[in-house]
Amino acid sequence: MNRREFLQAGAAYVGLALDGRLRADDESQRDLLTVTGQISAGELGTTLPHEHVLVDFIGADLVSPDRYDPDNVITVVFPHLQRLRELGCRTLVECTPAYLGRDPLLLRRLADRSGLQILTNTGYYGASNGKFLPAHAREETPDQLAARWIGEWRNGIDGTGIRPGFIKIGMDAGPLTEASRKLIRAAARTHKESGLTVAAHTGDGTAALEQLRILQTEGVAPEAWIWVHAQTEQNTDLHVQAAKQGAWVEFDGISPDSLDRHVELVQNMQRHDLLRRVLISHDAGWYSVGEPGGGTFRPYDTLWTQFLPRLQAAGFHEREIHQLTAANPAAAFAIRVRS
Repeated sequence: MNRREFLQAGAAYVGLALDGRLRADDESQRDLLTVTGQISAGELGTTLPHEHVLVDFIGADLVSPDRYDPDNVITVVFPHLQRLRELGCRTLVECTPAYLGRDPLLLRRLADRSGLQILTNTGYYGASNGKFLPAHAREETPDQLAARWIGEWRNGIDGTGIRPGFIKIGMDAGPLTEASRKLIRAAARTHKESGLTVAAHTGDGTAALEQLRILQTEGVAPEAWIWVHAQTEQNTDLHVQAAKQGAWVEFDGISPDSLDRHVELVQNMQRHDLLRRVLISHDAGWYSVGEPGGGTFRPYDTLWTQFLPRLQAAGFHEREIHQLTAANPAAAFAIRVRS
C-alpha cells in the first residue's frame, strides 16, 4: 500500500466521505458557534476537539497580538489545516484561552482560507499557579467573571463580532485552590445562561471529581463539562467514575509516542460501555510566540495516519470510530443548557 492509499484508508476507518459531513446521531438539530458563524451539530463532521493554533506563554500582563505577525502564523499553520481537510477532518476546536494567545480574527482568516470550521472560546486559564490570569480575575466574584464571559457570548470577543463556541478554563491538580473553585463556579453560571460547554484543563482526577461536585451545587449537569487531559490521570477507575456521572472524558495527547497508552485508555472505556462519553484529540499545533518561526509545530494528522488504524486493528468497528470522531464531539459542543 502506498502512502496515498494508506491515508485514504485512514479516512475510510472513520466511515466518512472526505467532506466530513456526517450527522451526529441524536444532536443533529443542535446549534454550535464557529468563528465564521452558527452551524447545526449535524454539520460539525469529523472533529478534533482539542488543538491549538497559536500560544503565547509570556504571561497575562504582557500578552499582546503585537508580539507576532499574523501573516507569518498563517504561512506556518495553513498547510497543516489543509492537510486535515485532505484527511477528512471538518472541524477543529481551538483551545487557546484569553491571555494565552487567543486570536479570533486569526482563526477566522484560517477558517476562511482552509475551509475548516474552527471554534474558539471564552473563559480564563488558572493553571500554572495563575500566571495566565488577568489581575481582575483575582479580585472579581464568580458572577462578575461570568458576566464578562456571557458578554463575549452575546456580543462577540473584543469587538470582533466573533462569538465563542465553548468555555475554556484551567486549573492545577487537586485539591482545588479558591481561585480554581471560583473559575468553575463562573463557568457553571456562564453555561446556565449561554448553554456553552465547559472544557476544563484539569491537573488530575482529584481536581476532576471536585469540579463535578461544584457543578452539582451550581445546578449544572456533568454532561456540560469536559475533563481535558484526562490521559494524565493514571487511575482509570476515575475516568469510568466521571463518565458514569455523564461527564465527557477527553484523551487529547495522541502522538506517535503515546499510541499504546491512548489505545488502552479508549479500550478501557469500551469495556465499560462508555465510548459515548469519550473525546480524542492531539493537543497539537502550538505556534509559539517568541520562538523563531513559531518553534516546532506539531502536525494534527496522527489520528488518521496511526491512531485510527490502531483502533481498527484492535477490533473497533466503523460505527464506534464514527462515534469517537464525529457523533461525540457534536453532542459535547452542542449549545444547550444541561441542568
